[in-house]
Amino acid sequence: MTDPRHGAGRRALEVGGRTVLLSNPEKLLFPATGFTKRDLVEYSLGIAAAILPHLAGRPVTLARFPDGVDAPGWYQTNCPAGRPGWLAVAEVRGARGQTLRYCLLDDAAALAWAANAAAIELHPLLATLDAPATARALVLDLDARPPAGLRECARLALRLRERLHADGLASFPKTSGGAGLHLYVPLDGADGFDATKAFVRALARELAREDPGGVTDRLPLAGRAGKVLVDWRQNGGNRSLIAPYSLRAASVPLVATPVRWDEVATAADRGDDGSLRFGPAEVLARLRREGDLLAPALARGGRLPPARR
Repeated sequence: MTDPRHGAGRRALEVGGRTVLLSNPEKLLFPATGFTKRDLVEYSLGIAAAILPHLAGRPVTLARFPDGVDAPGWYQTNCPAGRPGWLAVAEVRGARGQTLRYCLLDDAAALAWAANAAAIELHPLLATLDAPATARALVLDLDARPPAGLRECARLALRLRERLHADGLASFPKTSGGAGLHLYVPLDGADGFDATKAFVRALARELAREDPGGVTDRLPLAGRAGKVLVDWRQNGGNRSLIAPYSLRAASVPLVATPVRWDEVATAADRGDDGSLRFGPAEVLARLRREGDLLAPALARGGRLPPARR
């Protein structure tokens, strides 16, 4: 790989036999910490082996912030017209019947290209191209509203783990990179997204009935203060979710990070939200030390039980 560290202009980076043109590598993306576009490119290459299996065969929406996180950004579903010729594109029918042309980020060069496009966040679809109607996993998206935070999400996640285990389902946690947690539950592929959404919605309703002061399944912001939302909507084939190892566009660079269940338990016990917040350097160190903790979520999982009533 050619080192692009000399000069602030346009540079050619060789990645896996492909040429990626880098522009303005010293551009500040996170001004508060000095994190630059070059840093994003290098981080993206550092996580390539871990993130690529989670992006494989999944159309990706790019959240782009070319002027950094302190300026407005946007979500780009259709792959940019100026993409390199080698970057794969997938045509997908949108919810309103329109044709969407998503980027496919299927190798390290594609990750470097996305980073150069200031795509700070990567949001793959839950559905895969080879089986778009098949739910290979369901996701429990736990989103806290202040004064609730990661501690409350961690406590709810532990309850959910027990319930899922009783249903014969394994679950694997990751932070959202913000104030939430995501639980990935691999399935056997026997059901579609209507079934997984119904299952999660019923489970969310059940939890909200048991703890109406701390859990909600209702989407409007009114009445959600201090509660954790179980966002059942995320279990649609046309829904996307922040990828594991993706950065988030916040004031400082934090990462959506796979974590161990004992780390979730520690956060639940101590109430230390900081114990579940990780920056890029920490995530790279975790990968070297522990590998991809979310890799088991890509394997064939259990059978979805009947939805709760």
